[in-house]
Order: sequence, then C-alpha cells, then structure tokens
Amino acid sequence: MMKKIINIQASCTNKKYSAFFKKSEMVVVCCIMLLALAGCDIIPGFGSSKRVLFIGNSYTNTANIPTVFAELAASGGHKVEVGIGADKGGSFAAYAQSVAVRETMQSSKWDFVVLQEQSQLPSNASLRPSTMYPPARELVRQIRSIGATPVFFQTSGNRNGWPENGLPGYENMQLEIIQGYSEIAQELQVPVAPLGYAWSVAMKNIPQLNPWMDDRHPNEQGAYLAACIFYATLFRESPEGVRYTANLPKYLAKKLQIIAADAVLQNLQRWNL
Repeated sequence: MMKKIINIQASCTNKKYSAFFKKSEMVVVCCIMLLALAGCDIIPGFGSSKRVLFIGNSYTNTANIPTVFAELAASGGHKVEVGIGADKGGSFAAYAQSVAVRETMQSSKWDFVVLQEQSQLPSNASLRPSTMYPPARELVRQIRSIGATPVFFQTSGNRNGWPENGLPGYENMQLEIIQGYSEIAQELQVPVAPLGYAWSVAMKNIPQLNPWMDDRHPNEQGAYLAACIFYATLFRESPEGVRYTANLPKYLAKKLQIIAADAVLQNLQRWNL
C-alpha cells in the first residue's frame, strides 16, 4: 500500500516542532512532535528526557491528549518527543497484527509506547481473557523487542456506564475498566497510567467537574487530567505547580494536578511503577 508522508513545520507555545502525518492500513494519523528545552533534570528510572509513542484510538486523539501532555511536560522543564498512532475504534487485536503499527514503533527509538484498548472491551470481564489479553501480550512483546517500555493507558468509563452490558452508571463501568487493565498489567508487569482511577477520584472531589466531551470522550478537562497522569507516571514526579493549564482556570488545573499526583505517586506498586 502506498503511504503518503507530509512534513509540516509549525510553532507550539513559541517552540518549534515538526509533524509527520502518515496514512496507512491501520493508523489514520501518526505524528511526531519534538519540544526541546534546555536544563532538564534526569531522574533515575523513568527520567526526564523521553520519547513517547501513543498507540490508541479516539480516546487518545480526540482531545489531543499527547499534545497536551507534551505542553505540560515542556512547561515543567522536561524534554519530550511525542508520537501519535490513532485509528478510530482501533483495538489491541487490530494493532497487534498491523504492519503500519510495527513500522511506526520501529521508526524511532522510543522510550515508552503507550497502549490504549478499544474503550468498552476492558470493562467486559467475559471477553477480556480471549479478546483483549492475547493481543496485549503480543503488543507488549513487540514493544519490549525494540527496547521500549510498554505502558497501559487505563481510560475513563462512559458518563452513563454501559447498561447494555450490565454496567449501569459511570462507577460500575469504571471499576471494571480498572480491573481489566490491572489484571493484564500484573501478569506482564507493565506500568499503568491510571486515568480511570484518577477520573473517579476527581468526579467525587470536584463537584463542578465535567470531563466528558460527549457521553464517552474526554474534553479539555479530561485531557488535562490525562496529561497530568502521564506526567506523574512517566516522570514519577508531581505536576503540581506546573504553569501550563491548557486554558483551564488555574484553581481547577491545580486540583487536577494534585489528584493526578496522588493517584500515581501514592500507588506506585499498584501501577507497577
């Protein structure tokens, strides 16, 4: 299949980056953005200067979570390179068999490859063992074979749950999603970026919070919380006090920063960090 690559130069908060868009069999968008900052501290383990590839679907891409994370990281003094491979409705099963995904993973020396499953499947306890976990094992094998660290992106539940599958209400679905990712993460000893867990905490503690764009996808608030989760997960450092707020009110951004820091840094063993 012919692949078309377009090189675009743009500016992002006064920092130059380049983006490459590649359309192929499974990946609708694949872009690489480099935000280079001087004076970053190197933390033992996950460290401060990293290349992160996000493989997911509309949950990852709709609210530009990787871009928001890159901006947050830059504001916090971290040097990051972020790649995005997003296919609407994409799943572990599709990505594990995708030549395009393998080529994208091999296109650069990534430190982390973030994996996000189709949104509903992790909450289906009867399907997870046969449909989610086998391709997750294959993807983790592929990622480790290129010397990168896989990270599972534990997503949020639907606003109204999944009543058609016996999960009425957000909390019921969220608990199953957390369990679904936790089971395979423990088996494979893969780190987890626990957005779903932090989302449930935020919903209980911030009455005015409305993190959904529709009944499923994150909006700007949800994306910022996700970015804070990745900041705490990949740097093992609290985002509290980072100035970048993604245009959210400062008080709300600070609350989300604190919730993300607590969700990750107080549960390092739980999330295999």
